[in-house]
Amino acid sequence: MQNKLVVFKSKGIRRILQNNEWWFSVVDVVAALTDSANPRDYWYKMKIRVKAEDGAELSTFCRQLKLESADGKKYETDSANTEGIFRIIQSIPSPKAESFKRWLAKVGYERVQEIKDPELASARTKELYRAKGYSEAWIEKRMRGIAVPAELTDEWKNRGVHGEPEYAILTAEISKAAFGLTPSEYKNLKGLERENLHDHMTDLELIFSMLGEAATTEIARKQDTQGFGENKVAARKGGRIAGEAREKLEIETGDKVVTPENYLIEPESRKRLKR
Repeated sequence: MQNKLVVFKSKGIRRILQNNEWWFSVVDVVAALTDSANPRDYWYKMKIRVKAEDGAELSTFCRQLKLESADGKKYETDSANTEGIFRIIQSIPSPKAESFKRWLAKVGYERVQEIKDPELASARTKELYRAKGYSEAWIEKRMRGIAVPAELTDEWKNRGVHGEPEYAILTAEISKAAFGLTPSEYKNLKGLERENLHDHMTDLELIFSMLGEAATTEIARKQDTQGFGENKVAARKGGRIAGEAREKLEIETGDKVVTPENYLIEPESRKRLKR
């Protein structure tokens, strides 16, 4: 539960990791900083009050993320990152807010330390996956799967690809050639919404994903591709190398590599991913 819940002043605060950043339940923070019997109602009225007083929309600091409730089910919940939470608690007239700011500062300090020493971030990420029940073999592939696309992105940047949405388009080209699905189509197949697609891939899916990305990186270097157009061609070629390898394996085994299996349904998904 360490990856899902932290405790502040005996109050449980739900959190979720999104793109290597913690997002916290706003309602849980309100409950921790006030004595309100109905934190949801407090949060609703606070948004109205703040907008009336200074025109600020506190909802702009939030995202709707699925967090687990007391009944064990996941619901869309107002969540904010550290910066957003700091802004929100400024509008909470409570002496408890100061200690909460110090607590969040500690969380931020730990993140800064990880930036200085990437191995700390790597170790933390591994612990998070272990807490979720992933096998050690899967974790090692996933960690490598984080490094490979990062290397590819750096290569694109050096070759005149101008960030988003071009990165997303090229990534979709690799995925389409490797798996026959774009990332959005792949997520739909697995029943995912905002979750990270790679966190819900099986061992083989991770391997072929890395192959497509690594092959694209190598082709870009060897052919000295420049600009979006040339790198788009390289992305298709790299993805196709992974796609052909995937198809050959499927012929030999009689099983499909692409699967709707994901890590959302416990414990059956865990058993499948550990195979």
